[in-house]
Formats: sequence, structure tokens, C-alpha cells
Amino acid sequence: MRRWKFVLIVLALAAPVLTGCTGTQRAPEVFELVQQADAAPTPRLEWQPCADADLRGFDCASAAVPLNYAEPAGKTIELAVVRQPATDAEQRIGTLFTAVGGPGGSGLDWARQGELLSGELSERFDVVTFDQRGIGGSAPVRCFADDEQQRRFWDAALVPPANADEERAAEQAARALAQGCAQHSGELLGHLTTVDAARDLDLLRRAVGEEQLTYTGGSYASYLGQVYGALFGERVRALQLTSLIDPKTYTGDARAEVVGTAAGTAEVRAEFLRLCAVAGKAKCAFAGGSERSDLTGPAAPPERPEKAGSAGPVDQTTTTQPADAAADRLRARDDALLERLRQGPITVGAGEQALSVRYSQVVQTHATMLYDPERGWPALADLLIELERGPAGDPAKVRQVLAAGAPDYDFLDSFTAITCADQSAGWRPADWQALSHDVAAAAPLFGPFWLALHQPCTVWPAPEDGYPQRHTGPWTLGSDKPALLLNNRFDPVTPATFAKDAQQELVNARLVVVADGYGHNPGGYCVRHLRERYLVDLQLPAPGATCTADRQPFAS
Repeated sequence: MRRWKFVLIVLALAAPVLTGCTGTQRAPEVFELVQQADAAPTPRLEWQPCADADLRGFDCASAAVPLNYAEPAGKTIELAVVRQPATDAEQRIGTLFTAVGGPGGSGLDWARQGELLSGELSERFDVVTFDQRGIGGSAPVRCFADDEQQRRFWDAALVPPANADEERAAEQAARALAQGCAQHSGELLGHLTTVDAARDLDLLRRAVGEEQLTYTGGSYASYLGQVYGALFGERVRALQLTSLIDPKTYTGDARAEVVGTAAGTAEVRAEFLRLCAVAGKAKCAFAGGSERSDLTGPAAPPERPEKAGSAGPVDQTTTTQPADAAADRLRARDDALLERLRQGPITVGAGEQALSVRYSQVVQTHATMLYDPERGWPALADLLIELERGPAGDPAKVRQVLAAGAPDYDFLDSFTAITCADQSAGWRPADWQALSHDVAAAAPLFGPFWLALHQPCTVWPAPEDGYPQRHTGPWTLGSDKPALLLNNRFDPVTPATFAKDAQQELVNARLVVVADGYGHNPGGYCVRHLRERYLVDLQLPAPGATCTADRQPFAS
């Protein structure tokens, strides 16, 4: 089973469509950021067939870009770039840039899994992606002396902590990580903002000879596109963003960003349990368990789930239908498991193969497995039923699911460094305890998890002058063509509320939500059709357009 990476109603909003925005005036600070990028030399890409056997069929190159854009002729770093050539050279439109989410995902690792994009997009465009600075083959962040030290650190990480002792250990770990990153990557850390990555992207646009950028990206890569549009809007041909981050909240309101994400995760967890109950044990293993476990005792009455975008629980009617009652029983069992794990690890299996499972591992696996309803949801159901079985459970199956739900170590190093470069201005050690309690009160299960990922930012070794290149708005897209935004209705990390807010911030954008879509990657015929027509022909869907999913979770 592969690893998931943190690689987010019938709802479709049409914003006022702005056209003829090429002459939009930039704020002085934005003008300076653009001017610094324009002063940098255009990289020279010497494309060659990739030497890596896993990249057969792709072309590879490296691009020299400034380490510090305030010194555009100064020291450079190399970006690893990969190209999937258009398969229909006669009908080729140009280059379509794309990027990986996270932050921390590697474009080259994505290419190693197969085609970057398929269908008409692969026919009409050279598809180009890259490892963003600080990631993979592009001056990667290093926070440890060697791989073994890195492995030991992240394997021991308690995200989220379950009790006071673990909270103290997490605080110490955050300080150790920040110190390690400063020791091993100090010069790089001040130049890892998404503004730096967006300026790298503009240099790559110049390097391939495109007058305007055609771009598609999802999750964190949607934020990269938003930053590019805010800085270089008149250089945009087409901007297609998926699974959207709300840029205003992401850069300016850390608490709201964490609580909103956690509420979306909780909402999708409730849907996972509801649809598991509907599917039955033949399709969802957790539906086949008992309401009483020898490990956890009788299930407690379920709490009401948080509603995405709110700080409180969802209102429910007093009348419970049979399907709702079955879902409530599953929720009560899952709650009982999590409460039992707070008290200490659960041992699955017996003898030499027995496996001890911690609270933090199970919360993290809930969050990451909810990304993927096709494979992740059944895997999460398998994990929960084996945890309930305890000593009678299958430790091999649990190991497999936990490994699939764990991000890799390099990803976590890069995620932390880039996130803190973008966001650390809002975090202070003195505020952490109060903020933790506040977030836990607003989003009890997943709030502490998403918050814990930011704890190193409270002690981050930021440059003495901070990050003057950060951009915190405005986010209006000043291009002739509105952006196309796509989001699933039930996304566990970028909920539809984020997409609505992002559409309002960009202004010059049209949003289509997959009304019955689940998971972090909208797909199916409708989404593919809208994306292709927009990127190929620059056609936008009609105002108020919606999509429906091709299949539902737990479908046979």
C-alpha cells in the first residue's frame, strides 16, 4: 500500500468576472518583489532524457535561480525540473506547469509514479513540474546529521500529544527540530517562502519561452498559484486551482486556519462513518464489529460532529432514522477507541509480532486516510476493527495501514520549513498553551493534530529581519482570464468553505464544487472535462455550474 502525503450542499459560486485587468497597478511591496525576480537571469534548461530509470519517457533539466531574490545576481541554487513532452506535436499549445501539494511534495516523485497528466492535456501541452526549493532535488532542507537520526526523531514524534507528559515531549521536540534545521540548513531557511517559489516559477516560465503561464495545481499547490497570480497576474494565461487553501486565512489567521481545517476533517470523518454504516460489513469492515469491545467496554453516546467552518458542533434533529442510528453507533465505537488510546497504547496481536499503537498514530491515520475514499477509507475501517480486536487482531494489517498513512521523513522536514517561512510570524511560545486549549475546545479531535504540526514555528530560527518577501494580500487575480477553481464538497483538509473564501479573495475566479465529491482530489468525467476545456480552449463553465462524482465511497 502506498503512503498518503499531506501532499482539502450543492455549491457553485460565480464571482464578478473581471476582464481587461492587465493594467492593474501593483502595491509598492509587490512591485519590488516582481522587480527583483525580473532582474534575475533567465535559467538555461538543457533538457536531456532523465537518467533515472523510474523517469523513463520524461526529460530532465536543472534551473539555476537566486537563493536570495534581493540579490538576484548573487548565489544560486539548482531546481530539479522534469518535462512530459506533448504527444501531439502538431496540435501542441505550449507548456502547462503543475506542482505538488504539501508543502513538501516532490514533483519528481510524482513523475516516478507515471504520467503527470493524461488525456487531452498530455496531448496538447508539454507538462512541466519541479521540486520546489527546499524539497527533493532542489536544495532540500536538512535538519539532521544523518538519515538514522531523522528516522528516530520522526518515529518518536507525538502529533498530537495525548497528555501532559507528551505535551512536554512535543515542546522539546519542536525546539530540537528548529535547532537542527538551523544547524544544517541555516542559509536556506530565510528563502523558502511561497513567494520565493512563485518567483522561481516565473523564471521557469521565461526559461521555456512562454509569454504567459498556464498552470494547474491543487492543495498547497493551489496556494502557489494564488501567490503567482497576486504577483504576476498579467502574465497568467490560465490558472486552474483545485482543493483550495484560503490565502487570507492561511497567511493571516493561524487559529482560524487550523480550526477550519479540523472542522472539515471532522465533517468528513462523520461522512466516513455514515457511509460505512450504509455500505455494511461486506464493503466496510468496521461496520461488522460489536457495539461492545472487551478492550474499550460499551461505546459511549456519540458527540455531535463539528461543522466545517464553525467553532461549534453541528445541530441535529431529535428524530433519529435507522441509518443515522447505525452511523451513531459506529461513531460511538470510534470515539471509545480514541478515548482508550488516550489512556495508553493498544496492543494488537500477541507474541513476537504484537504491535503497540499510540493515540497520535491513530489520529494521524484518520486524517490522512480520509484524503482518499477509494483506498484510504477501506484501510481506515480495517485499522479500526483490528484495534477493537486488540490481542486477537492482525498486527500485519495494522502495520500496513499505519505505514500508508505516515508521511515520509523528508516531506516532514520540508513541510515544516516552508510552513514556518510562510506562517511563523503568527506563532509565539508564550501563547502556545492557551492556543492549544482554545483550538481543542473548538475542534476536539482534529484541532490538536493540525495545530501540533505548527509547533516548531513558535521557536523557528527566522532571519533577524524576518521574511520581508512574504505576501499577505491583496489576492485579486489581475489577469484577462478568470481562474477556474474546483473543490470537493467533502474535503478533509481543504473544505468547501475554504474554496468559497478563496474565490472571494481572488475575485476574478469561478468556483465549481463537486456536490457529492469526497476526498482531497476531485476527479471524474465532469472535473476532467471542465479542466480540459478551460486549459485548452480557455472556456469557463457557466455561472452556477456544478459537478457530480462518478462514484461514491465504498462502491463495489
